[in-house]
Amino acid sequence: MVDMMNNRFRKDMMKNASESKLSKDNLKKRLKEEFQHAMGGVPAWAETTKRKTSSDDESEEDEDDLLQRTGNFISTSTSLPRGILKMKNCQHANAERPTVARISSVQFHPGAQIVMVAGLDNAVSLFQVDGKTNPKIQSIYLERFPIFKACFSANGEEVLATSTHSKVLYVYDMLAGKLIPVHQVRGLKEKIVRSFEVSPDGSFLLINGIAGYLHLLAMKTKELIGSTKINGRVAASTFSSDTKKVYASSGDGEVYVWDVNSRKCLNRFVDEGSLYGLSIATSRNGQYVACGSNCGVVNIYNQDSCLQETNPKPIKAIMNLVTGVTSLTFNPTTEILAIASEKMKEAVRLVHLPSCTVFSNFPVIKNKNISHVHTMDFSPRSGYFALGNEKGKALMYRLHHYSDF
Repeated sequence: MVDMMNNRFRKDMMKNASESKLSKDNLKKRLKEEFQHAMGGVPAWAETTKRKTSSDDESEEDEDDLLQRTGNFISTSTSLPRGILKMKNCQHANAERPTVARISSVQFHPGAQIVMVAGLDNAVSLFQVDGKTNPKIQSIYLERFPIFKACFSANGEEVLATSTHSKVLYVYDMLAGKLIPVHQVRGLKEKIVRSFEVSPDGSFLLINGIAGYLHLLAMKTKELIGSTKINGRVAASTFSSDTKKVYASSGDGEVYVWDVNSRKCLNRFVDEGSLYGLSIATSRNGQYVACGSNCGVVNIYNQDSCLQETNPKPIKAIMNLVTGVTSLTFNPTTEILAIASEKMKEAVRLVHLPSCTVFSNFPVIKNKNISHVHTMDFSPRSGYFALGNEKGKALMYRLHHYSDF
């Protein structure tokens, strides 16, 4: 029998007090369960395949089959390797329209090879991404409207923009080339509209209000569907990849999970070690939820445990930042999580998934060209990574592992 109480790591694996002592076989099973939970299943290298060796004929067939497939074994691995991320600096995304105002939003178009850059200089600019000159397509100037956030609609046909001090929501119709101001949403009593999220399927618009309110709007008509409320203030919110749920991080360090259709709270849990939350993100494949807190810790959870458990344990706590985590972004293939803090220079890291280890070669600290990061995004197939800083530069990097834009 193994005493579980003598080891602080094993103590966490106890499901109840009766498991203070476990047999070696049961401990082995428990360690295996914990490993599979952390890796999101059984990794390919751990799967054992039994080969038939009953006759010489069969073994010869296996050898022939192996020789035929040798090419696959020596080709490049399809999954992203951990440790060092092969990348290169590209021309700034907004080099053809320089500014000194803080960049508040950088986002790649979901369908075209275009990047949008918006900032406190009242302008939303679109650039063609070629990695060399990134020619400007157009700029939309919004008078006396320093942009807090700008975002493409899910189909890429509209750009939505909010300001730091206004309740007006601007909608730019890219096909018609028309700017439509939404002055007042009926039933919405917010004095300022700033932080919002667009659902992945393009049906909904979620606005973070004051006093803990979350407002769900129809994307097509911009009409209010309904509102929900959490305790404390809403620090950040995001949709699940299937648009069926909303995850909201509160100023009290709690995370709420809402059902979009019924607008009922499905679960509520405390983000481990968090005094108050600052950011939250979900992965495209529906596997992970990442929560960023004021102390610089990013907790990565399994999404299933966030729905089912009252006190879920994170798969990994990323502690590479020391100031509040204000930005979190998963790449489309769920192999990279970008984390950043706007409170400190060069405070941005790229985390490899599923190993939850930080890439050692980014950022290059001696260059000190990143400064304070306020926004980040990956291109639709992860070929490019962009971030915007307070010096008015939208820095862009080419990720060599991914061949497409």
